[in-house]
Amino acid sequence: MMGNITESYDTSAKIFPNKIAIHTNHQQINYQKWSEWVNQTANWLSSLHSENKTIGILLPNGLPFLQLFAGASKAGWIAVPYDLKWKTTELEQRIKLSNPSIIVTTREMYNQMKDSILNLMSWDDSLREISRFETNIMRSTQENLPFYMGFTSGTTGNPKAFVRSQDSWIASFDCNRLDFEINEYDHVLIPGALIHSHFLYGAISTLYLGGTVYLLDKFSPIEGHSWIQSYPITTMYVVPVMIEAFLKQGIQIHKFIKLLSSGAKWSERSKLEIYNIFPNMTMYEFYGASELSFVTVLSEHDGRQKAATVGKPCYGVEVQIRQQDQVLAKPNKVGKIYVRSGLIINGYMDHDGAVHSIQDEEGWATVHDMGYFDEDGYLYITGREQNMILYGGINIFPEEIEKVISLHPDVEEVAVIGLPDSYWGQVVAAAVKGKGSPLELKRLCMKYLASYKIPRKWFFLSDMPYTTSGKIARAELKKHIESEVTSD
Repeated sequence: MMGNITESYDTSAKIFPNKIAIHTNHQQINYQKWSEWVNQTANWLSSLHSENKTIGILLPNGLPFLQLFAGASKAGWIAVPYDLKWKTTELEQRIKLSNPSIIVTTREMYNQMKDSILNLMSWDDSLREISRFETNIMRSTQENLPFYMGFTSGTTGNPKAFVRSQDSWIASFDCNRLDFEINEYDHVLIPGALIHSHFLYGAISTLYLGGTVYLLDKFSPIEGHSWIQSYPITTMYVVPVMIEAFLKQGIQIHKFIKLLSSGAKWSERSKLEIYNIFPNMTMYEFYGASELSFVTVLSEHDGRQKAATVGKPCYGVEVQIRQQDQVLAKPNKVGKIYVRSGLIINGYMDHDGAVHSIQDEEGWATVHDMGYFDEDGYLYITGREQNMILYGGINIFPEEIEKVISLHPDVEEVAVIGLPDSYWGQVVAAAVKGKGSPLELKRLCMKYLASYKIPRKWFFLSDMPYTTSGKIARAELKKHIESEVTSD
């Protein structure tokens, strides 16, 4: 299968030139213009004759973000979205890893950072250059190139960069058509940040299928509600924490709407409450990972009877549960989840730019999630093998936070864990052996970490529980802290 995630734009521009492709707070753009802008952007990038063909995008939600992302893809470049919430050290680490030939950012950020970050360019300056180029594509790239680089924190606490190919997203678009029944007639609300692949994918897949994207500047339940009321929106991409925000507002939406949810698992309580807000909704939940893309989907109908599961494998996806000896687990037996599909990333990239596949010889890959199938073939997730904290749909790795807290001279030992939270799913908590005060440790975290990674709760212990091999016994520690929290 060969293709480019932007290949349908020119066709859409011919079939329905005046149809709105993207609608934001500030502007609307039709398919004719969208196709021309993406072509101009691709032609501009091709003219740069760059060695490593990688562009960093450090921008808020908006048309420029999508234009650069799609234009890069069309030019056969790799786009690397960077999070505006990252602290300078987090950003610099990820820039070093991804090694972009150019980074486009806002005028304000450009003025702040132009002396410390190489190859930085403001969007205004890029746009001036882009607009000089032809609106037809000058050279087409056919081969299945990598087009997207994202980051996950490895177990060491250092970020890992993963690379994804065009084909893997084009294969995922089939899931949109077949599993979620989305097509060119859909009006899709993207209420979250494009830096998260769930929302970026939602926007790009809608454009590929010829639908209309409605993009919020940033998430707000009140604005989301008013857009749903004012525009012909049929579909919304969400993470559970957004629905909790709608619940808090006491908003009710009677329109027929389809919700596509990823991220944290819903609690059965909030799932039932959602039907009160959206009495006419169809809900699709999917389980996946940055590395694996879609794994399973739970449709509306099954969701009511099997509220605790993450559903059945998506179109074109195979799933196995393996026990420690690699033997396939029987129904209701927990094991490690392995996945095989055309949707998996090319691999992780090391500092020399070499990409290492996560698949074995037979094409199977795992992100070390644990779970089981029931006798009807529905998948249940029991947890992350590696302590990961899932905060409102965002993956947080304790090791990265522990590294920072350990920098404090009065901290002898630290373990970061996730505590259950009805709103966020889990919140970050730190257990510290040593003296440092919570205020000092918070300040230290603020210096190096994005705000959502800073522990909300601090516990100071005289002793840590250990395993026989001398490691911190996280499960035991978690139990101890949870019992302390509930007895408070």
